[in-house]
Amino acid sequence: MMHGRDQSDSPIVAMKSANKAEGMAAELMEPRGGTKGKPIESATRRTQERGSVSPGLDRLRNFVRNNRKTRVTTLLHHVDVSLLRWSYLALRRNAAPGVDGQTWGAYGEGLEENLAHLHARVHRGAYRALPSRRRMIPKPDGRERPLGIASIEDKIVQRAVVEVLNVVYEEEFLGFSYGFRPGRSQHDALDALWVGIGRTNVNWVLDADVRSFFDTVDHEWLMRFVEHRVGDRRILRLIRKWLKVGVLDGAVLTAGEMGTPQGAVISPLLANIYLHYVFDLWFRQWRRLRARGNVIAVRYADDLVLGFESEIEARAFLTELQSRFGAFGLSLHPEKTRLIEFERHAAEHRKSRGLGKPETFAFLGFVHICGKSRRGRFLLWRKSRGDRMRAKLKEIKIELHHRMHETIAEQGRWLRAVVGGYFNYHAVPTNSRALKAFRYQVLALWTRSLRRRSQADRILWTRMYRFGDHWLPQPRILHPWPDQRFTVKHPRWEPSARIVHARI
Repeated sequence: MMHGRDQSDSPIVAMKSANKAEGMAAELMEPRGGTKGKPIESATRRTQERGSVSPGLDRLRNFVRNNRKTRVTTLLHHVDVSLLRWSYLALRRNAAPGVDGQTWGAYGEGLEENLAHLHARVHRGAYRALPSRRRMIPKPDGRERPLGIASIEDKIVQRAVVEVLNVVYEEEFLGFSYGFRPGRSQHDALDALWVGIGRTNVNWVLDADVRSFFDTVDHEWLMRFVEHRVGDRRILRLIRKWLKVGVLDGAVLTAGEMGTPQGAVISPLLANIYLHYVFDLWFRQWRRLRARGNVIAVRYADDLVLGFESEIEARAFLTELQSRFGAFGLSLHPEKTRLIEFERHAAEHRKSRGLGKPETFAFLGFVHICGKSRRGRFLLWRKSRGDRMRAKLKEIKIELHHRMHETIAEQGRWLRAVVGGYFNYHAVPTNSRALKAFRYQVLALWTRSLRRRSQADRILWTRMYRFGDHWLPQPRILHPWPDQRFTVKHPRWEPSARIVHARI
């Protein structure tokens, strides 16, 4: 067993180990996903260019790992032309342009000259960030969320700076933080939560929702947190530029005084830094000094789910959490933050009090339910959120209307990609009913769309079933059980440890 690391560096935090052992093996890294679209350079050249940058970042990683209390004062020199080129290639090809009106393809026509000029401006301090262009995107609940679209050069520089800062902060962030981190996905957070609730004696779940987090981040506190580890004034100056540059909505320019620019490449990392100091480190200290029972925690960006063994301890923590957030300009949403009884005997306890079924909570697109296995044992069930599914079906309906007069083969290929992408995320164990319902609704929407192409067209369901069998993927579980994948990614080496991760 590895010693010298705190228990909170593990992917789940649990309270009161039996042997007070600490630490765990390093987590396996997932491969970085490829970018969409046709690259302007071959994959071989991209790999070689990326490899030429990594030795300097590897040395930085070793320095940060061996000097945890030392501020890193020289970082900007890692942002060279090779890293800027990699950042450009990693961007979405079909992304909307910012206020400069320049698309990914247009910037790539003179890429080497543009990158050399951008690199020179960044290093001599002549680089100027442009305001983000505001765009409203619909939310599943019918409301709209503002999204800032940065200019192409801002995206390139931000992506490069994030790559450098990730090297620093991946040595700092704790194990139960999953959002927007290299090698960690939403399913890793879902697996950790499933294992934590299923293998740890927790009876109460706190589903905490931070109200308008990205809009209420305090800039002064954020810069103080960044300066705690980063001492390169040029990097700090770039971050201040991106925070203060503001948003252009039509002809109205709104200065950035609070929050992080939503949609910017740098925003997820800044959010993680802010919550690392406001919540993660404070929670680890609270667990060490205050907790008397088992405690688990999983955080994905500003989504927090915690489990407690005692209701009294859970309510005391909630009161302290509200006070802690208030000191840094944050607040919990009073209607979306809930403390619910969620454990093996929740149904029996609620029935004895004359209440209905156990309450559920939503996390990362799934509703989590107190269920039972076929043998009658406690099992955490997960099913796709109904509102998210309806929103996706609405998008498909609108797009089918636009594709109404395409051939059946063209529509079928598009629907195959859409349904397959939905299944790739939602095809988890215990969610087969939702997958079947989604596929059936897609087939029904396709049928209505084909029937509306002509008043004389009354396509039969028997024919549509043949179309569905040919074009639409069949609903089947694609993800393993969470404990199996979690055990592979976070192995334990003690012969008698088995799989009970909460006792690491």
